[in-house]
Amino acid sequence: MKRKLDANDVPSTDATGGENEAQITFESLPLDPRLRQALVKENFSKPTLVQSKAIPLALEGKDILARAKTGSGKTAAYVLPVLQSILQRKSNDLSLKETSALILVPTRELSEQVQRVIVSFSSFCGKAVRSVNLTQKVSDSVQRAMLADVPDIIISTPARVVSNVNNSALSLDHLRQLVIDEADLVLSYGYEDDINALAKAVPRGVQTFLMSATLTSEVDTLKGLFCRNPVILKLTEAEDEGGGISQFAVRCAEDEKFLLTYVIFKLQLVKGKCIIFVGDIDRCYRLKLFLEQFGIKSCVLNSELPANSRIHVVQEFNKGVYDIIIAADDQEVLGTKKIKKTAAVKNADSNEVDDDAEAEIEESSDDEVQPDESASTSNKKQKLSGKQKDYGISRGIDFQNVACVLNFDLPTTSKSYTHRIGRTGRAGKTGMALSFVVPKEEYGKHKPTSYPTAKHDEAVLSKIIKRQGKLGHEVRPYHFEMKQVESFRYRMTDALRAVTRLAIQEARAREIRQELIKSEKLRRHFEENPDELRHLRHDGEIRAVRIQPHLKHVPDYLMPSKGKQGLMAEDSQRHGVGIGKTSENRIRKARERNRGKGRRGAVGKKADPLKNFNAKGRKK
Repeated sequence: MKRKLDANDVPSTDATGGENEAQITFESLPLDPRLRQALVKENFSKPTLVQSKAIPLALEGKDILARAKTGSGKTAAYVLPVLQSILQRKSNDLSLKETSALILVPTRELSEQVQRVIVSFSSFCGKAVRSVNLTQKVSDSVQRAMLADVPDIIISTPARVVSNVNNSALSLDHLRQLVIDEADLVLSYGYEDDINALAKAVPRGVQTFLMSATLTSEVDTLKGLFCRNPVILKLTEAEDEGGGISQFAVRCAEDEKFLLTYVIFKLQLVKGKCIIFVGDIDRCYRLKLFLEQFGIKSCVLNSELPANSRIHVVQEFNKGVYDIIIAADDQEVLGTKKIKKTAAVKNADSNEVDDDAEAEIEESSDDEVQPDESASTSNKKQKLSGKQKDYGISRGIDFQNVACVLNFDLPTTSKSYTHRIGRTGRAGKTGMALSFVVPKEEYGKHKPTSYPTAKHDEAVLSKIIKRQGKLGHEVRPYHFEMKQVESFRYRMTDALRAVTRLAIQEARAREIRQELIKSEKLRRHFEENPDELRHLRHDGEIRAVRIQPHLKHVPDYLMPSKGKQGLMAEDSQRHGVGIGKTSENRIRKARERNRGKGRRGAVGKKADPLKNFNAKGRKK
């Protein structure tokens, strides 16, 4: 591996997937046989780029600062060296008890994800490796009992670690390895004070891993606090982020966002699992209530929901139980941008701002969206709220087999856009990103559906096109045949009229009450009664608006003569937007079929004869 010194005389490696180097395999790495066995079980055939570069260096004891795209395998790149180090120390003394590894993450969802990876990789290690996730919602006494057993690995947000260190429940005296995952988000999520406290508590000489999707000034701050001459890996794969993703932009009026969303999902123009990004939590419920009018089921995911519910939604979505998630990613879009801009400007005089930080400054120019004009003039760092601090959708969470990302509300920066579309097209698969863009002349014409940041959609889109162009990707225009779509407008208007502001507030409150019950009181019950898990479904109707059954069916007279293809302009048909799904949602179909059988068996009555005849009087 070729290494070179950067401007600060620090070892640095710039790598691409096309280098003519000896192919590194998991068999060629000095890993414990139990770890190799787990890798085979988890179908890890060969290391990804970040794994092949980082693992050998980590096993040598080097500090590592790695930048690699979302979904590139960064978690395994640090988990395997951590497990290997623990197994080596315990090879002669299995009774050794010391907390030797601390993994810091910005969100609860990511901590659960890391914990699952550790459990799967250590599945053949027996009791040699013990890990604890401190973000679990348990009482302080239970958490102290978990720490009293002195686990080998701690996974947590910085705040939880500091709290347990301060009350003497956790000791870091024997710490040997420190990992900060999604390092560029940790400070942005309001953990600055906790990180500074940890920097004093962590012993000197600890091996450090900083894993990030971007190298910002905040990562540079963490490097100064914890690292000793780290090897910097700036990894660019042959097919960078968004490479396997077809990207399209649809210019439409504000109310037409709802019209096109109805057409896309009701007529299944896009098939497969989809994540819809909206601007804030109210928009989540407005869109969910709107889709409910047409019998289209969806889940809501935002920082207001209990952590257990959020984690359960993601797990069920990955299993294929739900097809549509409506996500409010407001803290990624609005919360971190000004913080990053401030940090980048602060370091500008010292010539330590890298390309990513400069890009942040460029994105935060005058024509960029400023959600709070008075706050944007302040140089003070702004912390996120408690709910937002430990939550993020577009980064970290491992959504699997997402066919489409729909930017219902365009993000306010091109970097946020890149992270959002990174939810699809992962692990070499293809995906699609479809973004609604409101032209400047259409902004504010439909007050009930207007959203403030849409005023700057065209300016943001131009930055997105420029950024994606530098990466070698194209954002193509997509056109619907609006004359054919117009026939559905009266249905859209009828449904949208029922989704009032009061209905949204009631739905939001009811959803929280329901999810709190599911998250807390019924958790143990469903662990013992898994067959009743259907009661924990998150895509049920909230029923806060007037139900109109006729809207759930699309009459034949509304369909264009050419069928679904008639809704798309000819140039858009050539792009091949539709992503075919090989099968229906088997889990959902099976559950509904079994429930139906149960009802028929329980009610020993004959079927209603009136339901078996059509208007002509013959049996169906």
